[in-house]
Amino acid sequence: MILEIPKNAETILHILENAGYEAYVVGGCVRDSILGRKPDDWDITTSAKPEQVKELFHRTVDTGLQHGTVTVLVEKEGYEVTTYRVDGEYEDGRHPKEVTFTASLEEDLKRRDFTINAMAYNPSGGLVDLFGGLEDIDRKIIRCVGDPLERFTEDALRIMRAVRFSAQLGFSIEEETRKALKVLAPNLKHVSAERIQVELVKLLMSPHPDYLRTAYEAGITAEFLPEFDACMETPQNTPHHCYTVGEHILHSLCYVRADRVLRITMLLHDIGKPAVRKTDENGRDHFKTHGNAGEKMAGQILRRLKFDNDTIRKVTRLVKWHDDRPEGTLKSVRRAVNRIGEDLFPLYLEVQQADMLAQSLYRRSEKQARLDSVRDAYRQIIEEKQCVSLKTLAVTGRDLIENGYRPGREIGEKLEKLLNLVLEDPEKNQKEILLEIIRKDQEKNPA
Repeated sequence: MILEIPKNAETILHILENAGYEAYVVGGCVRDSILGRKPDDWDITTSAKPEQVKELFHRTVDTGLQHGTVTVLVEKEGYEVTTYRVDGEYEDGRHPKEVTFTASLEEDLKRRDFTINAMAYNPSGGLVDLFGGLEDIDRKIIRCVGDPLERFTEDALRIMRAVRFSAQLGFSIEEETRKALKVLAPNLKHVSAERIQVELVKLLMSPHPDYLRTAYEAGITAEFLPEFDACMETPQNTPHHCYTVGEHILHSLCYVRADRVLRITMLLHDIGKPAVRKTDENGRDHFKTHGNAGEKMAGQILRRLKFDNDTIRKVTRLVKWHDDRPEGTLKSVRRAVNRIGEDLFPLYLEVQQADMLAQSLYRRSEKQARLDSVRDAYRQIIEEKQCVSLKTLAVTGRDLIENGYRPGREIGEKLEKLLNLVLEDPEKNQKEILLEIIRKDQEKNPA
């Protein structure tokens, strides 16, 4: 098998080999090359020790000498070059207490997580596949190198990585590996929220975000997202739905494009439903106020998983308003844009579409027609640059001060009043008209 590798990576391999050392590209770049995917990084493993690597190359960065890693810079590109190593005991379920350098490529590959990530390649020696990674790629399975219980005990983050790789590649998880996931899922308590967040987002952004179901079935989500487990166990006895809340969420993820905010929003859009579910005397379920409840819960979850403030702001607002259903009139849509936010309204439309497609077919054509009319009205509002917020109101606080209003709360109240008039009738968004309204208002209500 011949793989195409970057010229600079090949140069590093040649220099190491010419100096008498073994050297291979290794891990994810080999896997992705075999799969026809473009690798993000090209990692190199070698029998040379870090100080020997540094002697051979003029420009290096000490990335992680204690773990044997040196970054070699070639033409402004960095390549991590790591010495073959054997990991010592994992005392915290995440990091080896120590690493020992070895001259054996097999020993180095043996410590890696999954067979598809434990292959090495160089142009002169070809592919080194000691654990059946190529066969597992053909079979489309994720399988641990050696004993899965050992691999997951060593590093609990591998539990998340197994599901994430499965979702990214569309592979199933081999039976023994799957069993080990269930046994060791509680070990995720050793993993930082930041690392779990990274893996969760990669899973959500994958071609198969609904493979989060695998994480639920293995008891993984119970460790970092128990609110989702409650959704999986909450039925929706209503003609509008045909799945549990959780299954509806999983289906909705597949109906929205792979945008980070959109996928996180779909994961959390109905997270408040279990908390507000009410069943009437006819056995029909109702979920009133689940948007408001979900907004609060989504904020708690996102903060717990250490998401940034901008993501929290956008997602919680979309969760709050995801079920808002304005009529398809210009006036109604202008008010909705003002309510939801100019920056988020296009995303809100995508959330509504995905939410609807993951429901039952009950009144589907009617729902789609309303959403299409909202989308058409929004397009017209944008094309005509109609005012939907204080940002584009034709008068400002300064204008009001110049017309006799004192700075303070009164200014804000007057601007909101004018904005309401403009939302009703965008033709009034002219400075002269609005100032005339202000003057008449002053005459009626002198200070």
